[in-house]
Amino acid sequence: MNFSQRQPEWHTIPAVALNQIFDYLSPEDRRSAASVCYSWRLSFFQKRYFRNFRFHLNVGRDDQLAFFHSCMANLAKELIVVFDFHNEFHIEKMRRLLYKVASCDNIQGLRFQTHNVGLVGVGNMHPDHLVDIEQYFVEPLKLFLNRKRHPCQLLDLGAIEALTYYGHDLLKAMGRPQELEQLTLASIKYDPSHYPILMLDTSLVQKCAALQVLSLDYDTLSDELLHTIQVLPLRKLLITVHGLDSEELEHPGVSEEAWAHFTAHFTAIELVLTLVYAYEAIELLQHRVLRRNMPVTHVRLLFCELMNAEALDWMSVHNSKTLRSIHYVDSAYKHSTLVDYARHDFLRQDPFVMMAWRCKQLEEIVVHGYLMDPNNLVGIARLRGRQLKRLEVSMIDWASAASLDTFHEEISTLLGQEWSHISPDKLPPSLDFDYEVRDQFVYEMLRQDLSQ
Repeated sequence: MNFSQRQPEWHTIPAVALNQIFDYLSPEDRRSAASVCYSWRLSFFQKRYFRNFRFHLNVGRDDQLAFFHSCMANLAKELIVVFDFHNEFHIEKMRRLLYKVASCDNIQGLRFQTHNVGLVGVGNMHPDHLVDIEQYFVEPLKLFLNRKRHPCQLLDLGAIEALTYYGHDLLKAMGRPQELEQLTLASIKYDPSHYPILMLDTSLVQKCAALQVLSLDYDTLSDELLHTIQVLPLRKLLITVHGLDSEELEHPGVSEEAWAHFTAHFTAIELVLTLVYAYEAIELLQHRVLRRNMPVTHVRLLFCELMNAEALDWMSVHNSKTLRSIHYVDSAYKHSTLVDYARHDFLRQDPFVMMAWRCKQLEEIVVHGYLMDPNNLVGIARLRGRQLKRLEVSMIDWASAASLDTFHEEISTLLGQEWSHISPDKLPPSLDFDYEVRDQFVYEMLRQDLSQ
C-alpha cells in the first residue's frame, strides 16, 4: 500500500483533542473548521462557543426552522423571530416554535419582527381571532415569561398591536420580573384614530428592577407611571404617539411637573419620541404632547401628512439642550411644497435652520417629502458644521439656485464629508404610496431606535 497517497482521516481525531484545538481558534476559524466533516461539526455545536449568541430565524424558511429545533434551540441566548402576521402558515408554525422556546432555559431574550400591522385593528377583531392570538402567542409566551430559572431578560413584541394589547397580562405572568432588562410595548396601530388603550398596573412595572430600555405607546403614559419608572435604571425611553383623545380628560397627557421630576432624576437618558400615522396628533404636538421639561433627544415624525413648522420651532426653543436628532418623513410628492409660512405668522425663518442654530447637540436632520430651500441647507451646514453627522434630504427647490454643484461643494466642505442630496427617483419604495411597504419602513425605524 502506498501510504503517501492515503487521504488524511480528519474525522478520526479524538473529540478531546479536537475540542482543545477548537479552543485555540477564533470564532471565524472555528466556523470554517466546522465545515470539514460531520464529527468536526458536532464538536462545534457546544454551549461554550455560543455564549450570548443571537439567532435570527425566518419562520418562512423551513430549513432554518429545522436547524433551530435540531441544533440552535439549546445554544442561542437571544432569538429574533421574523414572520408574516398575514400568513396563516406562519402563525401555525409560531405556536410550536414558542412552546419550544418556553422549554429552552438558555433562551432569555425574544424579539418579534414583522412588516405589516395586520388585517384588522384589535378593537374590531372577531372574538375568535382574539382566541387564536391567545392560543398561538399569549399562552406560550406566558410559559416563557413565567420561568424562574434562567428568566427572561428581553421581550420585544415587535410593535405588533395584537400582541402589545396583552402587555399587562404578559407582565403579570413574569416569574422573575426583576431580571428583565428590555421591554417593548409600543405598537403600530392598524387604525391610528380608533384603538383600545393598554392600561398598565404601575406596580408591575416597578418590579422590573433591572429595566434599562422601555418602549410604550403615549396613551399608556401618565404622571403616575412616569413617577414609578424613576426607581428603574433606565437609559432609554421610547414613546410612540398615534391618536389623541378629543377629550383631554380621558388622557390629559403628562404634566410639566412630572417631566421636571423625571428630568432631574434621569440626567443622561435617551428619550425617543415617534409619531406614526398621527394625522390628528401632529397638529396638536406642541400643545398636547411636547413639554418644556421633556428631555427629548430624538424625534421621528413619520407619515403624518402635515408639516407642523410651529412644533419644530417650539422644540428648537424649549428642547434645545437635549435634542440630537430629527426625522420628518412623508411620502414623496404627496406634500412636496415649501413650508407654508403664511400658516405660521410668527415664523420668519426656516424651522430647521432655527433648530441648527439653537440646538447645540443636534447631530442629525432627515427630511423627505417636503421641498427644502438650498440656501437654508447651506445655512444649516454653516451653523452645525462638522457636528452635524447626517444631513439627508431628497426634495430641493432648485429654482432659486445658481448651481447644483456649487451647493453640493459648499455643504460638503462645511460638513467635512462628501455630501449630496438623494435623488427622488432613488428613494426607497417605502416613501411612496404603498402602505404595506411604508409599514416596513416604520418598523425598521422603530427597530433601529431600539437597538442604537
